[in-house]
Amino acid sequence: MHKITTLQNGLRIVTEKITHVKSVAAGVWIGAGSYRETRANNGISHFIEHMLFKGTNKRTAKDIAQAIDDIGGQINAFTSRDCTCYYSKVLSNHLDLALDIISDMLFNSLYDPKDVLLEKNVIAEEISMYEDTPEELVHDLLMEKAWQKNPLGYSILGTSKSLKKISRDDIREYMNNYYTPKNAVIAVVGNFNERLLFDLINEKFGAWKDTGSTLKKPAAPRFYPVCSEVDKDIEQTHLCIGYNAIPRGHELDYALMLVNTVLGNGMSSRLFQKIREDKGLVYSIYSYLSMFANAGMFTIYAGMNPARTREVTELIFEEIEKLKKEGLSKEEIQKTKEQLKGSLVLSMEGTSSRMHSYGQSLLITNFVRSQDEMIERIDSLDAEKVNSAIELTFQSPAMALVQNSEKA
Repeated sequence: MHKITTLQNGLRIVTEKITHVKSVAAGVWIGAGSYRETRANNGISHFIEHMLFKGTNKRTAKDIAQAIDDIGGQINAFTSRDCTCYYSKVLSNHLDLALDIISDMLFNSLYDPKDVLLEKNVIAEEISMYEDTPEELVHDLLMEKAWQKNPLGYSILGTSKSLKKISRDDIREYMNNYYTPKNAVIAVVGNFNERLLFDLINEKFGAWKDTGSTLKKPAAPRFYPVCSEVDKDIEQTHLCIGYNAIPRGHELDYALMLVNTVLGNGMSSRLFQKIREDKGLVYSIYSYLSMFANAGMFTIYAGMNPARTREVTELIFEEIEKLKKEGLSKEEIQKTKEQLKGSLVLSMEGTSSRMHSYGQSLLITNFVRSQDEMIERIDSLDAEKVNSAIELTFQSPAMALVQNSEKA
């Protein structure tokens, strides 16, 4: 069972002790992602994530990597639209080293001007590589078009233009505003000594001071129903259809997850069976649900020969209309509940996956559901809740369509 503790400086800690494993996963979660950015500094959250691995007052970049490699552990980070996470997985007896390295990166990084310039080149290459991957780029294009005029639609990587303008002063100002204990969560899952853990956390993070910046909740984005096509010199059409959906923690979140499972999540889903298996019109087709603090999107993706785009699009809309008109039967709901529970339990088997689930949930929603609570919510689903989720999500014209396709 997980526990939540708050230090005097406002830093929240969520822990779960699992005694039958020999490892521990620990992560520091910061409420800073592209959602907190402006057009001028777009990409700074991701840039800071890179810079924290470039060296501190007492460790070089190589020292950071070597220290974890020497103990057979893992250390990494990622930036999303609503948060940045720095995390490590090590054997239980090396937890002190993992927390020391992460705290050292957070509080003592140098941001050497030479490293700033070098890392800008690295990320510029990352942006170019991403823009040359149309099956990934189309998902970002959808969010950019659907949530235009709101930071939630900004690219996590930023742009070549915004990246060039980011300075050391920008980094320090941004971290001063958002890298604060009240805007952070530490999540630890695995085999650890609880007293020693909190001694370590107090030692490494207890002096972390709040800068006094008042954090406002980002404005909820307006969803724009648009249809957009981007010409690319490619052989396939990559299609994304998005529907305005619910935020993280909504009362219908598991109901919509169930709908997603039926419609497009897996090889037995309706879209895969009808469009890929029965008709052979696509190689890849699936749906997924993205949920943030005050917004969400239900997305359907398909990759196909450009000549088949219209037929595939019409078949997708046929399945949506069928879903809206007929809903789901009690038998289908019951079967999918078991599928959803199985997927959930398997995804939460590891210490890293639980640490990610708990940390992100506490940071964004201010609560954490245990695995048993998640299963209870799935078991409580009925036709009324599921069909309410369908009605709430798939209402026209709250839909955005974006496609990458070959040049005419």
